[in-house]
Amino acid sequence: MELLKNIGLCALGVALLYFGAEYLIRGGVAIARKLGVSPLLIGLTLVAFGTSAPELVVSIQAALNNSGDIAVGNVIGSNICNIALILGLCAALQPIVTNTKLFKLDMPLLLGASILFAIFYFCDGRGINFWQGAVMFAILLVYLGWSFYQDKKSGGGELSAAAEEECGSDCKVWLALIFVVGGLAGLVIGARSFVSSAVFFARAMGVSQAVIGLTIVALGTSLPELATSVVAVIKGERDIAVGNVVGSNIFNILVIMGIAPMVSDLHAPNVSMIDMGVMLALVPVLWVMMATGKRVSRIEGGILLIVYCAYTVWLFFNGVA
Repeated sequence: MELLKNIGLCALGVALLYFGAEYLIRGGVAIARKLGVSPLLIGLTLVAFGTSAPELVVSIQAALNNSGDIAVGNVIGSNICNIALILGLCAALQPIVTNTKLFKLDMPLLLGASILFAIFYFCDGRGINFWQGAVMFAILLVYLGWSFYQDKKSGGGELSAAAEEECGSDCKVWLALIFVVGGLAGLVIGARSFVSSAVFFARAMGVSQAVIGLTIVALGTSLPELATSVVAVIKGERDIAVGNVVGSNIFNILVIMGIAPMVSDLHAPNVSMIDMGVMLALVPVLWVMMATGKRVSRIEGGILLIVYCAYTVWLFFNGVA
């Protein structure tokens, strides 16, 4: 009976992840049209913030429970997963042509935010305090304001033909918002259903609690980004796919590591320097991949996937993050 229940949860989770991503993208593209902004900006902001909701909830709960290792490790692990697994898989499916706007602000900000996060973490004795969180959140607010200003100044962007045909020119704002909210709800519920069933099967196979937490649960909070980016690539909305990954990583650091320590100071003495190092190294690696040929090729996507697999194997063999 328990087996059938978890098989059902797994199937439900996969279905909700797909349809949640489908309607989130549809609503996001429609809002981009109504606001006169580019799909890239929607991917960097609305979609990125929405798909980062699971990480935000987990980290705030961890902060309230004085579990700083979970809050900090969740952000680091999710950022690694977003670049190495999600963008790697998307590029392996379909080479991703990168928007030049990413080079002017978003990638430099992601690199700077990652370095600032690491400096704050080590300078505060492996943790993040209230004022450091406030600084990172303030940077996020400035980034959002500047991004909208620059996008409107440049005249937004063109939607793909597929997006125009799918959304229709008469898509109402209220309907687009329903798509977005409903899509986000589907992603969050789908992720929780999938993780719950995955944990059951992992335990049945004798996998340890530590490894479950470091792999399945960490991946579970990134499932919304994975589903959204893969569906976006399939539908031809590559700006939303890459914008979602870059934007989610920026939000993970500046929003989650901004808000969580303002709820309660975070102390994370057990987060590994290797995890922090992998997260930091992946940002310039992605930047270089984007800069060479203005695209992330299938081969480069494969390299990112290999990095993620190697990192996961290291976790299994070491048992600690």
